[in-house]
Amino acid sequence: MSKIIPFKAVRPTPDKIGLVTCRNYDDYSSAELAAWLSFNPYSFLHVIHPAYMHSQKITLDKRFKGVAHKYQDFKEDGVFMEEEKPVFFLYEIKTKTQSFTGIVAGTSIDDYKNNIIKKHEDTLQYRVEYFKDYLHQTGFNTEPVLITYPDNEVLNNWIFEKKKSVPIYNYSTTNKEKHQLWKIETDEEINWLSKQFENIPELYIADGHHRSASAEMLYDEDKHLGNENLNYFMSFLIAESQVKIYEFNRIIRDLNGYSKEDFLEKLSEHFIIKDKEQELWKPQSKFEFGMYLDGSFYALFYKQQSTIENILENLDAQILYDKVLQPLLGIEDLRNDERIEYIPGKQSIATIKELVDEGEFEVGFMLYPSDISEIKALADNGLIMPPKSTYIEPKFRSGLMVYEL
Repeated sequence: MSKIIPFKAVRPTPDKIGLVTCRNYDDYSSAELAAWLSFNPYSFLHVIHPAYMHSQKITLDKRFKGVAHKYQDFKEDGVFMEEEKPVFFLYEIKTKTQSFTGIVAGTSIDDYKNNIIKKHEDTLQYRVEYFKDYLHQTGFNTEPVLITYPDNEVLNNWIFEKKKSVPIYNYSTTNKEKHQLWKIETDEEINWLSKQFENIPELYIADGHHRSASAEMLYDEDKHLGNENLNYFMSFLIAESQVKIYEFNRIIRDLNGYSKEDFLEKLSEHFIIKDKEQELWKPQSKFEFGMYLDGSFYALFYKQQSTIENILENLDAQILYDKVLQPLLGIEDLRNDERIEYIPGKQSIATIKELVDEGEFEVGFMLYPSDISEIKALADNGLIMPPKSTYIEPKFRSGLMVYEL
């Protein structure tokens, strides 16, 4: 049984919504960040990245306090408003090619602890502690955890009908996305929606493992304070069919001492190799890998497809690590080895070609994206994907919704 709750969200006033919300600040180049901060005084980037020009010269403690102060300034200036009562929201994101609709709600720390909310990625302790300290110092979170639930015809029909009503937000962004938000505020709707999720036995984290782990750590440290908001964390819940999963491709700086010929010979022990020359080739199905090396693309077909149902060993990202990255290229630590970098699969593979051709990297590997069934199977069995196995959409806009602690 899954538990979701409405919450008293803080959100931008309707006249400023298009100016306030932003992408995650890590998505901005230095030039973009400077431009937004210079020319848009309402951008939430001013809150999450205070003292921008001097951010490297202040302590984390001072930076987090600066975030809290700037957030209060936005509230006092009337940029934000607070709901009068706890509510749910229905949120839709439309891109050029995709449409995502989900429910914004509070999800239970107890469900997370009891594995009703299931995980498939490992976390880094320092990142969990960093974000826990951020939450503690700032007193708010604006980045919900992306959680999936099994497709449900009753919920789908309700969402379809709800979207016929007038949204409280309807705006577009400079990256050509359209956003709409509906408020779910009547007692009848809130109770009905809560009961629908009580009938769902398990939920799965798609994106936001560090955020959920940080919320749990903060709860464990501060639960004695009696703050009910710590018992939950903000989540964006969408049906499994709504999730778009991309791969993360890999680029490597060197061949670990191998010549091209010797490296191809070693690869042939586990893969059938076809030279695609200048064709921008990418994998078409599971157990296929693309490679760009020395001006040519190659198709790699894995020979030893396991007939045994070993979920992790059959994962393409794990196969690449077990057969190529670790034994041949000497990459042990996928998170911290400076010889490897990652390119989201939604970027063109021409990007990999350009980076290798420029000479900083020697070889690139393209993977076939995992699907939701693989992610769920790993989570159900308590298994963890290799780092940077998936790039998942949708991405929530910062500043759209604030969950205060």
